[in-house]
Amino acid sequence: MDEQKEKAILIGIDDGTYDSEHSIDELRLLADTAGAETLLTAIQQRPAPDAATFIGVGKLFEIREIAEANEADLLIFDGELTPTQQRNIEKLTDIRTIDRTTLILDIFALNAKSGAGKLQVELAQLNYMLPRLGGKGTELSRLGGGIGTRGPGESKLESDRRHIRRRIKYIEEELKRTEKNRALIRGARKKRGVVTVAVVGYTNAGKSTLLNALTDAGVLAQDKLFATLDPTSRALKLPDGRSVMLIDTVGFISRLPHTLVEAFKSTLEEAAGADLILNVCDASDEHFDEHLRITRDILTELGAGATPEVTVLNKCDACADVFMLPFGRHVVRISALQKKGLDELLDEISKALPDTVRRVELLIPYTDGGAVASLRELGRVENEEYTENGVRVTALIDKRYLSRFEKYGKF
Repeated sequence: MDEQKEKAILIGIDDGTYDSEHSIDELRLLADTAGAETLLTAIQQRPAPDAATFIGVGKLFEIREIAEANEADLLIFDGELTPTQQRNIEKLTDIRTIDRTTLILDIFALNAKSGAGKLQVELAQLNYMLPRLGGKGTELSRLGGGIGTRGPGESKLESDRRHIRRRIKYIEEELKRTEKNRALIRGARKKRGVVTVAVVGYTNAGKSTLLNALTDAGVLAQDKLFATLDPTSRALKLPDGRSVMLIDTVGFISRLPHTLVEAFKSTLEEAAGADLILNVCDASDEHFDEHLRITRDILTELGAGATPEVTVLNKCDACADVFMLPFGRHVVRISALQKKGLDELLDEISKALPDTVRRVELLIPYTDGGAVASLRELGRVENEEYTENGVRVTALIDKRYLSRFEKYGKF
């Protein structure tokens, strides 16, 4: 038997600082991803959120009547509620209330698969919930279950602040150990000369689909927001013979809570330390240029603002007029789903990376047959000719491997 969806009303304000209609549409997608059914949306025009109830009390009472008539279970506010606002809203409406940040955290808790990912989500949730525990007491038992309560669990929320702070400290220590391990892995890659390309971008832009198309990675790819959280690394061979490490990362979203950026910093550092960034966006979305900007802003916050970037306009097959899309240097139009434009993307990656490849002509004796096999593995063989004295090979190879083949030719 299917679990009955929670019925939600989405509420936002239009204060002129952002596109409120687009933001509430995005909130609807988030609610759908979390498993809620949106009954209706409401946006109130006002210069700033009300300090006590986010929206005006009159509007809140109006929403309460609509909620009672439609048996709504949940109010979701398109903003970050203060503990006081949340308590006041629940007191006046008697309906469970969460905000945009809690909803995103809930989706993260739903999708985190690795141990580190689960700990990162739990840390973000506990840090966000801690100041919101005051004054609730036994009310927390009424809040058990449903969207916004996944992750740490009801038993932890009913614990006292001291226990929660101990748990936060424990998670932070565990994540520091995980971060050290990640740093060691990144250091080992750099030492071996591994070139890394980070796939970043707005959530649901098709990053996992692209990773699968390029490498047969088998990563979960769904038409959902934040379907994948844990970074995935796969080897990719470029047309010029170089091998790079392609790394998929967690997606971004407008007004991404700072709590999440902080909690996932160790994961996002994969992007910060990359040699090249692929900024993937859904070109069929009318707000794609805004999505690209948001991604760049977050990358700058992470210290990756100066990293070379290739803009990847994905889902071009769904665009009404693909010729109206931007074009130029380091901009590629593709469809990862239909595997169109991938050759152009690979060429662009090669061009954007530092020039580390050399074309070589070698004469490898038949007695050193293993050298030919190594050349195929480390580079790209363009031509092989079997002569009386050995195999004459023309190949593209990374400069760091040249010393292995010096005795077979001049560079």
